[in-house]
Amino acid sequence: MDPILTGLLKPKTIAIIGASSTPGKIGYNVVLKLIESGYQGGIYPVNPKDSEILGFKAYPTVNDIPYVVDLAVITIPAKFVLDAVKQCGEKGVKGLSIITSGFSEVGDHETEDAIVRVAREYNMRVLGPNIVGTLSNSDKMNASFAPFLPLAGKASLVSQSGALLIAMDASTFTRHIGFDKMISIGNMSDVDFSDMIRYLNEDPDTSCISLYIEGLKNGRSFMDEARQTTKPIVVLKSGVSAHGAAAAASHTGSLAGAARIYGSAFRQCGVTQADSLDDLFDKTLALSLQPRMHGDNLLILTNGGGVGVLATDAAEKYGLPLHFAPEDVQEELKHHMPDFGSAKNPVDMTGMAGNEWYRETTQFSYAHKWVDGLVVLYCETAQTDPQGIAEAILKGFKDSGVTGKPITVSFVGGDKSEAAMGWLVENGIPAYGAPDLAVKALAALRDDARMAEMAHSTVFKPEDVDTELAKKIIKDARSKGRTALTEIEAKQVFSAYGLPVTATLLSKSEDEAVKFASEIGFPVVMKIVSPDILHKSDAGAVKVNIKDEAGVREAYQTILKNSLAYNADAEIDGVVVQEMAPWATEIIIGSVNDATFGPTVMFGLGGIFVEVLKDVTFRVAPFSVEEAMSMQDEIRSAAILRGARGEKPRDRKALADVLAQYAYMVNDLVDEVAESDANPVIAYEEGKGVKVVDARIILTKK
Repeated sequence: MDPILTGLLKPKTIAIIGASSTPGKIGYNVVLKLIESGYQGGIYPVNPKDSEILGFKAYPTVNDIPYVVDLAVITIPAKFVLDAVKQCGEKGVKGLSIITSGFSEVGDHETEDAIVRVAREYNMRVLGPNIVGTLSNSDKMNASFAPFLPLAGKASLVSQSGALLIAMDASTFTRHIGFDKMISIGNMSDVDFSDMIRYLNEDPDTSCISLYIEGLKNGRSFMDEARQTTKPIVVLKSGVSAHGAAAAASHTGSLAGAARIYGSAFRQCGVTQADSLDDLFDKTLALSLQPRMHGDNLLILTNGGGVGVLATDAAEKYGLPLHFAPEDVQEELKHHMPDFGSAKNPVDMTGMAGNEWYRETTQFSYAHKWVDGLVVLYCETAQTDPQGIAEAILKGFKDSGVTGKPITVSFVGGDKSEAAMGWLVENGIPAYGAPDLAVKALAALRDDARMAEMAHSTVFKPEDVDTELAKKIIKDARSKGRTALTEIEAKQVFSAYGLPVTATLLSKSEDEAVKFASEIGFPVVMKIVSPDILHKSDAGAVKVNIKDEAGVREAYQTILKNSLAYNADAEIDGVVVQEMAPWATEIIIGSVNDATFGPTVMFGLGGIFVEVLKDVTFRVAPFSVEEAMSMQDEIRSAAILRGARGEKPRDRKALADVLAQYAYMVNDLVDEVAESDANPVIAYEEGKGVKVVDARIILTKK
């Protein structure tokens, strides 16, 4: 592990700069909480006015401490912090936990940047500023002003919000979910989420990394670290309303937003996303206690038909639809229920189920090779004791002799059921107060397994691209003062990266248009080419299905007339004559340079699906062909690509190849391309490929 980060997060000695003997002050509370948490390392209060604080000798400055100091917790007013940081550097302190607020969060970026510069000069790491502090059960360390250490557990939480961390600290006891560490990260002037993921992935006391994120400074660094972890990560992201990082000059730019791109980026790097604080706790509980689910066969055991139906509905909702258990499984399970029970799935042992039936069915089901994950449900009854049922489930689980597959439990009842669930959690089995939550937790374990596999798929890299040609086309356009490529230039760039564009020629006269149409072959499409007219259809500057010479001449004149009527000052380069690709399923592919994640690719069906339904998905470029296939499955209209209502399946493999090629292109041209669209892309029947019909590229500002 990084020794500097270890000094910051697992210190053997702590100086509290701004320690106070006045109850209620933060400097007093930090010392008090260190004492109350049972911290065994050196505690060195720093205060020029007091000689002793809470029984510990106080020192005028950090340099007066005659011992090695790993961590300095800084609580003094903002105007004195920079000087204190310099003193810590001179002392050889490894890490700074700056609780003090009043820096970039209120607009003072200059002082915050200066703190980081000084810290780096002395090889110190900075947590904060504007934080609550650090809590660690395994180190018996509450180096914060939070009231107490959280309920002990195997997860670790990193929060950008200090107030939320304090609230979640208290909630660990009422929600029966334990954390080893809770770390406030504040302004992230230095140490950020990427650093924390890397550190916690090597931390032996952490089995699951839980994050509350308001924003990332470097999305790609976050993704790189997340991909390299061996531990599950669950994230609650706030502030996901649409933002102005992308201009709306292209379809992609208008559809891109924080929620869509953050969500896709999390999935892409194997991070489980929570949709609320409750969901964050529920998923963390499962991911911290149970292994991933490496198959789709979920079995549900219950003593009540109602909760079984609720669980069945939840299984389908969360992507784990139930299958009937094999005959041999059903025959065995029938021995543990009355004749009016059901052994299909869910397995309804009826209200007659007692401790032994629960133990035996849990043991058999969990051990059976067909079962990939098990959910056990219990409705409290007059003839059963919830604690006895809990002990029976745990015994059956342990006696199965099997490991490596997950189990979750839900008890529906009163205080006794609540206590029994708490006992199960203490013994490593996630337990929830509603059946749908137990199923949702298991679905998260299945999803985590799927994402882990996808996160390590090989990024696509085409064999034959002409980057130099693409950059020359862009350079020539820039030399003319243009901020967008014409369609024909954009298609030339696409073609340089192997994308299958339609045959397209630029005519400067009617006669030339006729000549090109004959060469390409009728029917053809004709469109205006002008850097001042990006949306050609709006200008009435597109004509399709032109079948002969007379049609070409008429279209040429009409297109010019409409274009000048739309924009009298437009610079006209000519009229494109283009192969008219046979029509099939219309696709849109596009890109935008997101402020957080960089080049990001959009995919969806065209027409009404994108204009009205906004049925699209995103990925951060570049990515694998496998990732491109998964994009096709995510849109609501995915069934159309697979072949719906008698239609033949589209060429999904060719479409995935084009998506991956497109992603490679926009990532390779990240400094040149701000936004782009391939719209429409026509997807033909399986085996017949795809064709890019129209292209648009908007350049970055330089």
